[in-house]
Amino acid sequence: MDIGRAFTFMFDDEKWVEKLAIGGLLVLLSVIPLVNIFTALVIAGYTLRLLKNVAEGNPTPLPAWDDWGGDWTKGLMVVLAGLIYSIPIILITGFTSIVSALSSNGSGDLEGFLGVCVAGLSCLSGLWGLAEGIVLPAAIIKYAEEGEFGSFFKFGEIFRFIGDNLGNYIIALLLIIVARFVATLGVILCVIGVFFTWFWAALVSGHLLGQVKAQAKPSAMAGPAVQPPAEGI
Repeated sequence: MDIGRAFTFMFDDEKWVEKLAIGGLLVLLSVIPLVNIFTALVIAGYTLRLLKNVAEGNPTPLPAWDDWGGDWTKGLMVVLAGLIYSIPIILITGFTSIVSALSSNGSGDLEGFLGVCVAGLSCLSGLWGLAEGIVLPAAIIKYAEEGEFGSFFKFGEIFRFIGDNLGNYIIALLLIIVARFVATLGVILCVIGVFFTWFWAALVSGHLLGQVKAQAKPSAMAGPAVQPPAEGI
């Protein structure tokens, strides 16, 4: 993987100032309730286009801001998939709240037992969140490739992709965490700068995942081969 390029590729684009300014402004507007229903999803869809460009070997992968509707739709699909992936966490959190309430009203052995249940449920929720954080990026790569909502749930192909490209995939996930941490340093730039560095981090993430796909083994994420019909049939 070309790690350095993932962090700097956007500055090679002739219109990088304009493109990053628009992205940063959209991130800034995303702090406004209701407005973020549009802006945040557009950013997600834009990053998805970047990922696809990198995966296809486009030398200047930073997209133009010319498909707002398409970006919004693709971003919506990513968010919906993320919500579906998070359903177990939502259910566990709700059940944990109920058990916690019962625990506070209990006494003696019952309170102790319910406390253990709360701790166990919290651990289970954390483990599911970790698993989601590992699997969902690969599912996003799959969706960027195929463009169908069902692609998020082709778990056999997704797990095979992760296993076949485990080294690059883990490196990409760790570097995405690094990019997000670095993005918080934008607070130093009079607070406003953080919105532009957050957009930069989103671009880095898209480029890293695109590189994983571009360097993937030919068989990765491919469905079962379709055998041509025998002659005479």
